[in-house]
Amino acid sequence: MSEIICRDLSLGYENSILVSGLSFEIRAGDYLCIVGENGAGKSTLMRTILHLQKPLSGEIEYGEGLTPSEIGYLPQQTVVQRDFPASVNEVVLSGRQTGLKGRAFYSKEDRACAEENMEKLGIADLGKRCYRELSGGQQQRVLLARALCATRRMILLDEPVSGLDPMATMEMYQIIKKLNSEGITIVMISHDIRASVEYATHILHIGSEIFFGTTEEYRRSPAGRIYLESGIADSEDMGRREEDA
Repeated sequence: MSEIICRDLSLGYENSILVSGLSFEIRAGDYLCIVGENGAGKSTLMRTILHLQKPLSGEIEYGEGLTPSEIGYLPQQTVVQRDFPASVNEVVLSGRQTGLKGRAFYSKEDRACAEENMEKLGIADLGKRCYRELSGGQQQRVLLARALCATRRMILLDEPVSGLDPMATMEMYQIIKKLNSEGITIVMISHDIRASVEYATHILHIGSEIFFGTTEEYRRSPAGRIYLESGIADSEDMGRREEDA
């Protein structure tokens, strides 16, 4: 059963269309990587799925009882956010805000959920540390734990390894793969084509050509062959922060 179905989407701003004719579906347990050129609309698509932005046309259907508020989200970090003066406990716990439903304080269940996800991501010992004092890899684990506090079903990640060193990058990929193996649907924007085809079950390529299908189908597609055989995956685009509108 599909959790999200996108039909003939056009995305952009006012008179500026970034991408049109976009149709694909995400099933429970999928690991979908969204790849393609800078400025093609990848981050815009992610914000549209989360109802943070409206499509210019087309529709998004949510199945299996899923709602946008039940989707965990790890956006790209800004410089200001990296310097956020809060404890790790506070940052992770803030992922439960959408479930407060008028309550002024976090419940025992909320705190237990935060502790569980910190333990799962190996950051339980960092709870009292200030977020801005952590390494980039540690900060991304904290933000991923925060996203997990909002959902047990689906997580959207926008360039989660951007700016990380090779070891932290490998660890983050392994963590995301493990979460997917535990049943969480993953939707991730990535410039790292080689890692995408290694870990993902499906690829959505946005650009001058649009492709959606399994990883193996992408390997055989014109867009996939161009990216994988030309060395684009190892170019300066790899790991660059996306600058989508």
